[in-house]
Amino acid sequence: MIYRFRVILDNDTEDDVFRDLEIRETDTLEDLHNIITQSFGFDGTEMASFYVSDDTWEQGEEISLFDLSDDNSARLMSETLINDVVHEISPKLIYVYDFFSMWTFFVELAEIVEESEGITYPNVMFVKGQVPDDAPQKLFEADDFDDDFDEFEDDLDIDDYENLDFDENWN
Repeated sequence: MIYRFRVILDNDTEDDVFRDLEIRETDTLEDLHNIITQSFGFDGTEMASFYVSDDTWEQGEEISLFDLSDDNSARLMSETLINDVVHEISPKLIYVYDFFSMWTFFVELAEIVEESEGITYPNVMFVKGQVPDDAPQKLFEADDFDDDFDEFEDDLDIDDYENLDFDENWN
């Protein structure tokens, strides 16, 4: 089967920048990485990772291009088939290319179709928009917490040892 993906650049402009790609479901995430970088005009030499995502685009498990972990435990693109992480139930991935620039893309499975004769896969089906010269800036903001929060305010009287349970008096 052929997976058709829409890969959308996460940018803060009015201009849509995306690519519609076709790839075999049994190809690896490294193959998907290669067609994404080529279709957006990157040389493909920078570090990159896919992240499994849910319906609200929350970043989940990382699948990286190279294993940079101390214990060689990272899940790798070259060893992960597309259909092992993407399917109708879980159709979304986040793709980050070049961790210095943080080019970020939303990758969504649009449909699954039969393979067509005469087409070489992976295949770029449609191109919309021009990639900007620089990656869109990311704003890393924490959730807005109440300004009155005091991490040391817990309503415990530390001099009243008799009324403390095990969790507060464990040492």
